[in-house]
Amino acid sequence: MILKLSDNKFNSTIPSSLGSLVLLQSLHLRNNHLSGELPLSLRNCTELITLDLGGNMLRGRLPAWIGTRLLNLQILSLRWNKFQGRIPEQLCALSALQLLDVAHNNLSGYIPKCVCNFSSMVGGDDYRGFLYTVNGSTSFFKEDALLVMKGQEMEYIENLVYVNSIDLSGNFLSGEIPTEITSLAKLESLNLSNNLLTGEIPHGMGKMGALESVDFSMNKLSGEIPPSMSNLSFLSHLNLSYNKLRGRIPLGTQLQSFDASSYVGNSLCGPPLTPNCSRDVVTPTAENKNRNEDDDNVMSWFYLGMGVGFAIGFWGVCGGLFFNRTWRHNYFRFLDRMKDSIYVKTSETTFKISESLKGIIFCKVQNIIA
Repeated sequence: MILKLSDNKFNSTIPSSLGSLVLLQSLHLRNNHLSGELPLSLRNCTELITLDLGGNMLRGRLPAWIGTRLLNLQILSLRWNKFQGRIPEQLCALSALQLLDVAHNNLSGYIPKCVCNFSSMVGGDDYRGFLYTVNGSTSFFKEDALLVMKGQEMEYIENLVYVNSIDLSGNFLSGEIPTEITSLAKLESLNLSNNLLTGEIPHGMGKMGALESVDFSMNKLSGEIPPSMSNLSFLSHLNLSYNKLRGRIPLGTQLQSFDASSYVGNSLCGPPLTPNCSRDVVTPTAENKNRNEDDDNVMSWFYLGMGVGFAIGFWGVCGGLFFNRTWRHNYFRFLDRMKDSIYVKTSETTFKISESLKGIIFCKVQNIIA
């Protein structure tokens, strides 16, 4: 029922013969040197509650049969491997899942919207381990797991019963954070850092009242921090650094209690980054108000002067020519003389150029004949 071979130096591939252990409930192969793909025979171990294969060199795609065959899984840890491809939506069928850790792989694509099907993270009984009997003696077996919680990697044993966690960090996941994830009311740790996620932080984050640790750092998230996040009264670790967030950090005792490093690398303002957001909003003081009124008055007189000057200049010239016949005749005679003068000058210049060209051509012809 239990096979614990963690923290050794086993190498090569996982033997397919493990699939013959059909009553196996707990498999720990963490921190070895195992490589290759997950053997297909493991899908025969339908009683598995824990599958911990983190810290190896396993590769290939995450098998969809994990979600269709291992329906009793409560702990799935595949962190620090080389798995690639998308997260199969079939994993959403693991309604008993309480710990999902596929951090630091090469996974890509979107986060499945069906994560709301992890009903153990929505409500229900906590994971309690299981009873096993050896030589007529019954004992209670407590599981253990290596988790990154609140920015620190720790091994959980006694307190594992209270932990509900999703860690998808250190991959190449893209797209938006699905809003369906906000329905996981019992989720205590959510780590999506070091990915390529875009869009806004879901506005319903405030409904996840059990959250103690949130890490969305090193992504491409935009928009504002949802005001509802200030309602997360149990939140003790928050990292939103190095995204494209903007605007004011929502006011509330919780969000202002974190260090400024939780928000750096964005376009945010307000405590704890700045005393206020005055750099974005100009306070309408009496001095500013008077200055703005003076500027408006100056511009009004400027435009009025332009209009009056144009009217005087236009009618001073065109009006005189229109109403005074003598001025009008003299003006048109002046234009005729200017036209004749320009024509004569142009004709003389053209004649001189033509004569020069003729002389040059004549000389060239004489030289050729000679």
